[in-house]
Amino acid sequence: MRKLLALTVSLALACPLAAAQTAPANDDLGKFMADKGLLSRISDAGNQIQNQASDLVVGAMGFLGVPYKRGGSTADMGFDCSGFVKAMFEQTVGLVLPRSAAQQAAATQTIDRSELRPGDLVFFNTMRQAFSHVGIYVGNGKFIHSPKPGAEVRVEDMGMAYWARRFDGARRVNQPGSPTP
Repeated sequence: MRKLLALTVSLALACPLAAAQTAPANDDLGKFMADKGLLSRISDAGNQIQNQASDLVVGAMGFLGVPYKRGGSTADMGFDCSGFVKAMFEQTVGLVLPRSAAQQAAATQTIDRSELRPGDLVFFNTMRQAFSHVGIYVGNGKFIHSPKPGAEVRVEDMGMAYWARRFDGARRVNQPGSPTP
């Protein structure tokens, strides 16, 4: 029964929440989920994840203009790319990510580029090495990151030739105890 329930919740999360909430009452599965309050829990979890992603993006935007600093992970010191991502997740969502871009890629869930949502991570090969650069997707094909020495935290378009050629993949940070969207 637990496996069926887990599968049901996983399938419901894979579908748009609106569709899950309008499951027909005469459907046994829909009735079971409604009786157990699962539909509202799924909706609440989805809203919580969406709110945290918004908080993450808004929080990251507050650091526009902070200078790049190799090995940096604070606004006072400056940020490198992975230090920026790590700091944003800790400060806004309360999650501790690994320190390097490659470690962050390894610790997160691979998603297709078409599945990107604000708050997801985007990775680039900027040093002839996979996952050598990371940023936070903000929506509309743009990401925020701390790019390189002499530059500052900024928003850039992933469609720019430089970034498009170096795109290495997208990842989603799943929070402990939260359902996989």
